[in-house]
Amino acid sequence: MVMYESFFGMEYTPFVRDVPADRLYESNAFRETLGRLSYVADRQKFAVVTADPGCGKSTLIRRFYEELPKSEYIVLYLSDSKLTPRWFYKGLLDQLGLESRFYRGDSKRQLQQQIEIIRGVQKKKVVCILDEAHLLEKETLEEFRFLLNYRFDSMSPMAVVLVGQTELWTTKLKLQRYAAIRQRIDMYCVLPHLDRSESEKYISSHLNYSGCQQELFTEKALDEIYHTSTGIPRLINRICEKALMYAFQQNKRLIDDHMIRYVVEHEMLEGGE
Repeated sequence: MVMYESFFGMEYTPFVRDVPADRLYESNAFRETLGRLSYVADRQKFAVVTADPGCGKSTLIRRFYEELPKSEYIVLYLSDSKLTPRWFYKGLLDQLGLESRFYRGDSKRQLQQQIEIIRGVQKKKVVCILDEAHLLEKETLEEFRFLLNYRFDSMSPMAVVLVGQTELWTTKLKLQRYAAIRQRIDMYCVLPHLDRSESEKYISSHLNYSGCQQELFTEKALDEIYHTSTGIPRLINRICEKALMYAFQQNKRLIDDHMIRYVVEHEMLEGGE
């Protein structure tokens, strides 16, 4: 069965989630945030990263993890909306290959001792990334503050990066009852939507990755994609994917704004990833 990839002379499917990280388009804001997170890791700071859904939080974390030299860092990653303080410590200790104690206080001391060994003996720094942080209860977020209050050689024991949707900041951390946590934050980063120029570069880079040698979208089509997606990469992917399928079915080699409007109106853009 012929699919649109062969019709457009592509070796790879362009608008999918599993594009290799080194082939992904990175906006200035993306690169700047990566640089700031490298600083957070090096100086063992506390950072918060927020973005609207589909704007590249997962991609950012993947790149951040890949770029940290494993000879210098141990990276701990948690992503669980139901995380209680006890499971928070269990999750971290599991990743360090340790059996966690039953009581939270014991687990906390166990983690602190292990971090001292990592820093003092292995001479490595610990980076803890907590994804989907907008879904967490205040009690679990507070544990980070307690952990960071512990000092090792007058430095913070680890770098902490809380990652979540925009409401992590707007409807949680800005509230008075989160003031104690908010006061500990060293850096706040926001991944914005792509602008019109960046959206075009994003589409071009995905088409280049696919091996496609021809222009597929008219300028007006690119305007329409940007207008509809508001510069959210996940939506750009979805619109472009539907447009390529539609153009293939219609035997068209060039996609114009009318075709984009057609797929937006007739295809479900809300569902799926």
